[in-house]
Amino acid sequence: MSIFQNNKGMMLGAIGLLVLSQLSTAQTAIPDYIQKALASKERTSEMTVRDPARHPGEVLAMSGIKPGNTVVEIAGFGQYYTTLLSDIIGPKGKVYVFDLPYTDARAGEPSRAFAKAHPNIEYTQVNYNDIKLPKDVDVVFDILYYHDMLINDIDAIKFDKAVFAALKPGGVFLIEDHNAAPGSGTTTTKALHRIDPEVIKKEVLSVGFVLAEDSKLQATKEDDHTKMVFAPGTRGSTDRSLFKFVKPK
Repeated sequence: MSIFQNNKGMMLGAIGLLVLSQLSTAQTAIPDYIQKALASKERTSEMTVRDPARHPGEVLAMSGIKPGNTVVEIAGFGQYYTTLLSDIIGPKGKVYVFDLPYTDARAGEPSRAFAKAHPNIEYTQVNYNDIKLPKDVDVVFDILYYHDMLINDIDAIKFDKAVFAALKPGGVFLIEDHNAAPGSGTTTTKALHRIDPEVIKKEVLSVGFVLAEDSKLQATKEDDHTKMVFAPGTRGSTDRSLFKFVKPK
């Protein structure tokens, strides 16, 4: 019985619902190559101090990333995940990092320097409305940035279609984002940098993806969804959705 959800939002069977529920709460085993990347001396203390709240090992394991993969990272500025991705995919893999041009003032030079020092990284600044993604991609990561497309006037459906076209059959589109209040849609997105997870699911499923996993790894009951995500005491502790979408084979 399939656990996948189709693009009309219908789950394929009661057994599938049960299995998906179990997958959503189960902790994914973290492969050795991910554990090695987490322990890399290249990671700064500013990165590692964030690990308990961000669960990067579990997130990366959920994506199915492997050495030698071709990966796209959306919004890599700061290199928190880029450093891990570079280590994991190794010399036979490739990570294509795409930032919006506005990030150049505070993150452009460090990002270019990181790419120059890591031959398996290619760094590009581009308006996502004009993005040209590589072909035969294994995993696309969009971590805490899907909501920013609305803020920056990006056509999310057009973007999702570009991701779908770039991925191999069976490829993964992994999205994590800050939750807005249920039913709020995008009404608080610009003010609070949050998005109703139902918006993400509706948009991504509409272009042909299936939902393989809706993880509760980053769920936080203490977050009432009313505060801006960068507010003191809120940053790093928001209630977040984590979705694994798959391009059908």
